Amino acid sequence: MTVLPASPFRAEPGQPFRLADQPTQVDLFDNRKAAKKRAAEHADAISDLAHKLYGEADRKLLIVLQGMDTSGKDGTTKSIFQSTPPLNVRVAAFKSPTKHELAHDYLWRVHREVPGKGQIVLFNRSHYEDVLVVKVREFVDAETVEQRYAQINDFERLLVETGTVVLKFMLHISPEVQAERLRDRLVNPDKRWKFNPGDLEDRKLWADFMDAYETMVQRTSTEHAPWYVIPSDDKKTRGAIIAGLVRETLEGMGLAYPDPGYRLEDFEI
Repeated sequence: MTVLPASPFRAEPGQPFRLADQPTQVDLFDNRKAAKKRAAEHADAISDLAHKLYGEADRKLLIVLQGMDTSGKDGTTKSIFQSTPPLNVRVAAFKSPTKHELAHDYLWRVHREVPGKGQIVLFNRSHYEDVLVVKVREFVDAETVEQRYAQINDFERLLVETGTVVLKFMLHISPEVQAERLRDRLVNPDKRWKFNPGDLEDRKLWADFMDAYETMVQRTSTEHAPWYVIPSDDKKTRGAIIAGLVRETLEGMGLAYPDPGYRLEDFEI
């Protein structure tokens, strides 16, 4: 099994976890330009590594991005894959389930989207919505939510034991920064399409959502799929941290192009 990176942002499995102890902003770079440069360096390396993963055509990488509205899931995706051709990279975005999806178990639509051999799939929101918004909004009863933590751990263990590396990032922002970004969506014509009045309803339940996130991390940060809680108030720093962890994970997989055994002297060209 691939050993996932050690990091100050990793929620260590089995250890006490308090979301209130996790920063939403950190100073890791001299300025935002330096953070942007570092993210670009990681992205270039990720491009080469992703191609080796495709050539190897054996293992898989699943990246889970989970966070409150405006936490930066789209921007993070761009930071990670800004240099990577879409040959073997795909994004799966999970919105409210359809009637057809609700007719199945809640992991059914998720399992259909996991990566195949040689692929990288990024989940923009994920199966964790079923222990977050579903829990806070009380769409199911508490006993059902309680069962889902173990079910999710088992699901991710299945993926890992069948060749998938699972990287999970919680994008941690402050309510103040979320308010700024929501206001910006209304002011900026290019972002106005992303504004959803329903986001304001979730803001009223901020404390409940933070409790749900804390429980989610505590119950589902496992050795095979730990959570990384990423300070996300600053977009450039967030992108550099996550791109670095993705790069480190891919490097830790020991990827290499396969050798089919062909040699020039064996052919007339």
